[in-house]
Amino acid sequence: MFEATAYSGEKVKDYELLLKQAAALFEDETDEIANLSNASALLNQFLNDVNWVGFYIWKDDELVLGPFQGLPACVRIGYGKGVCGTAVKEGMTQRVADVFAFPGHIACDSASRSEIVIPLYVDNKVYGVLDIDSPITNRFDESDQFYLEAFAKEIERFLG
Repeated sequence: MFEATAYSGEKVKDYELLLKQAAALFEDETDEIANLSNASALLNQFLNDVNWVGFYIWKDDELVLGPFQGLPACVRIGYGKGVCGTAVKEGMTQRVADVFAFPGHIACDSASRSEIVIPLYVDNKVYGVLDIDSPITNRFDESDQFYLEAFAKEIERFLG
């Protein structure tokens, strides 16, 4: 059974706790929408200085808005378009310190200043992306990327 635990304020220790909480939260649930919804809520609760946390799901050669926490968002994003579409095209995490310096950035929320997007895969095929925005420039560092990629791997285990 899932039980939320208070975070300590120590980044690495807290990320490790987050991963344990995610595993406990997803382990008995098979519904993908439920797991993605809880994943976005868990990340939104855990991460400081973020204004949008959610998922886009790959459907019919484009990303379509999935479960999220935050203001209303762009509904469809094309392959190779914006940070999310670039993550799918390049098949790798996009950690963007300043979204206004990113060529082709799609401004769904004008308050966003930095972003991290992690592609999700099921059976070696693109499933979608985990997208996190912040109103602070250069919000995400290498340790955020490492642990958020680990979080994405935890989610992938329960998709497909």
